[in-house]
Amino acid sequence: MTQALKNGGAERLRVALVGTGHRGTGMWGKELLAGWRDRAEFVAICDLNEVRAAHARNAIGTNAPIYTDVDAMLAAAKPEIVIVCSRDDTHDEIIVKALEAGCRVITEKPMTTTPEKCRRILEAEIRTGNTVDVTFNYRFAPTAARIKQLLLAEAIGTVTSVDFHWYLDTQHGADYFRRWHAMEKNSGSLFVHKSTHHFDLLNWYLESTAREVSAFGTQRNYGRNGPFRGERCQTCSHARDCDFYLDMSKDEWLTMLYEEPSKEDGYFRDGCVYREDIDIPDTMTAMLRYENDVIVSYSLNTFMPVEGYHLAFNGTKGRIEIRQYERQAFDAPDYDEILLMHNFGKVERIRVPHAGGGHFGGDDRLRDMLFREGTADPLGQRAGALAGAMSMLCGAAAVASMKAGRPVKLAELGGLPKVELA
Repeated sequence: MTQALKNGGAERLRVALVGTGHRGTGMWGKELLAGWRDRAEFVAICDLNEVRAAHARNAIGTNAPIYTDVDAMLAAAKPEIVIVCSRDDTHDEIIVKALEAGCRVITEKPMTTTPEKCRRILEAEIRTGNTVDVTFNYRFAPTAARIKQLLLAEAIGTVTSVDFHWYLDTQHGADYFRRWHAMEKNSGSLFVHKSTHHFDLLNWYLESTAREVSAFGTQRNYGRNGPFRGERCQTCSHARDCDFYLDMSKDEWLTMLYEEPSKEDGYFRDGCVYREDIDIPDTMTAMLRYENDVIVSYSLNTFMPVEGYHLAFNGTKGRIEIRQYERQAFDAPDYDEILLMHNFGKVERIRVPHAGGGHFGGDDRLRDMLFREGTADPLGQRAGALAGAMSMLCGAAAVASMKAGRPVKLAELGGLPKVELA
């Protein structure tokens, strides 16, 4: 029997939020209630930092009780859905506990950070019969959906290879090196934390999974490469000279979520991007061979003057290509343009307008899929634990290849259960 709360005859799902950083408090807190209040009611806010949790609760606009322990929260609040937005390396423990408590889980990407943790989550899902959704919102962006439609229609015949290159600018890219993501033990590196989005898109577009990955990664701009050293921007004597100086006091949202809470746990949101203990690469490239024999050239760069990507599918009958800008220092139209080029024939220019909301409308479409029962999914955009595992394992294989100096097969990693997956 459902424990959903009644709301004028309708049922609202009992939701617990675990992790109250920017993403949890924003997209899965404040924004969720703003547009899906008729479907969701927070019954718990959980974070190790009680001060941050209290600030987040106020920002979200709920009076849900605060917990600092997941076990206590699950026992007392009895949620139906647990949304996991904690640090990447903690996802598996929270997900497994929630599944074993009878909950449905929605987790931020990456689903987890190591092959062993992947296997643990998949085994728990099989064992309990409860499900995990991974929030791959890029699948829901209008441009991604249009590309998927073209591929399904075999507009360029059989896909033979893909060129996929992602650019993080000096604002977004640098942020990963200010935060906990800069340590591989926390994030798995950006080959896992960020590239999981991109590897998932490839898996979804190609309707296949990678067999083998060969990768290189190096640190060229951040970490020890910088001209300055400091603990954090706020106390740094090089503030006037550093291009990456962040004055967090000008951002009320970040100040609320991180500055006062830092007194509780010592975590600073404006850590120095040149800290010598940063151990993840900032410049990455990989070659992937898929089970359906498609080959992919991929790269991720983190200190570019533009934000966005270049993506091209090469097929037996033509090519699909797009250069997409999320942010840049020059004027760009408020739409994306997909080039559909036919061998020995015409070129079609397909315009896809930008929709409102995060990721050009993708965030809203994702929340509809997860919270509005009966939402159609003709393109297979909803992603479960297996999708989360296969994209994360691409990243893990890239890291392993980078370190070993050789190609790595995903089967070597042992990230999948030995039992058959549905």
